[in-house]
Amino acid sequence: MKRTLFLAVVLILLIVSFTGCFNSGMFLSANVTDVRLSEANYDIIATNITGSSRAGYILGLSAGPGAQVSTMAIARVSGTGMLYQEALENLWENYEKDHGHREGQKIALVNVHYDTDILNLIIYTEVKLFIRADVVEFK
Repeated sequence: MKRTLFLAVVLILLIVSFTGCFNSGMFLSANVTDVRLSEANYDIIATNITGSSRAGYILGLSAGPGAQVSTMAIARVSGTGMLYQEALENLWENYEKDHGHREGQKIALVNVHYDTDILNLIIYTEVKLFIRADVVEFK
């Protein structure tokens, strides 16, 4: 009886540990467009445009060097977990508040910086991602 109970508890713990949330951080693509600002064919139209996002998890832990954040937890309780996408969308929303719609413009983000803030309380972990960039328009 004791052995059966022990095996049941171990099995439940294994199932719970493999069915939780795991977020491995940002997607680093090998096909990145390289913006070269070596000629005077652009104007800087905005500086220090920021965007942010956050996600909260229960019974988990978040860690990561620099801009890449990994989270392992039982369940997400806030946010969608799409931190990089949401932060970039928020950055463009903030840009459009002051500079109008961006569609139809020949613009690009340059000097992009990622910052993270992680809160680990074991029963709750929260990850915040911040993106800061300048916007240039090509002539």
